[in-house]
Amino acid sequence: MIDRERSDAEAGAVSFGMRLVGSASFMSLFREGMGLVEETAAYLDGEGRGESRELGRTESIAYATESMRLTTRLMQIASWLLVQRAVNEGEMSYDQAREEKQKVRLSPIGSTLPGDVLARLPERLRDLVDRTSRLQERVQLLDRQLASPAEADEQAPHPLHGQMERLRQAFGG
Repeated sequence: MIDRERSDAEAGAVSFGMRLVGSASFMSLFREGMGLVEETAAYLDGEGRGESRELGRTESIAYATESMRLTTRLMQIASWLLVQRAVNEGEMSYDQAREEKQKVRLSPIGSTLPGDVLARLPERLRDLVDRTSRLQERVQLLDRQLASPAEADEQAPHPLHGQMERLRQAFGG
């Protein structure tokens, strides 16, 4: 039994987040996240490299910027998923995981590109950016569910942050 779950059970509380992280749903999220890491790496090292060579100067710089943000976001997600899996498999205690979590920031990494420049980037890159952003939002939600109430208050972003970021990207604002 996971340390946090034990302390919650002793206090009479049921931790939805801890139950979810130990479930088949988490393993599905884990596989999706790791698959997205592999898919993105293959794209950036292969087809994406060729597509980036065909871009104009502005778009080429934007491509490099977005691919760097994408890679950073995916590494944050992968680190978080690996820590949670280690807790599930008993390789790490919840307290150790909380310490490791301090090293992994799941902060939003939104695009600052004008919408018209973003629209001129390769469709596959834009798709990967969008899918990774949605995955990050799901991981952040689960992370908040796992946090103590005090931790959750500290890390909870405004509920509309993700939607506002998407609007900013779409309209270049």
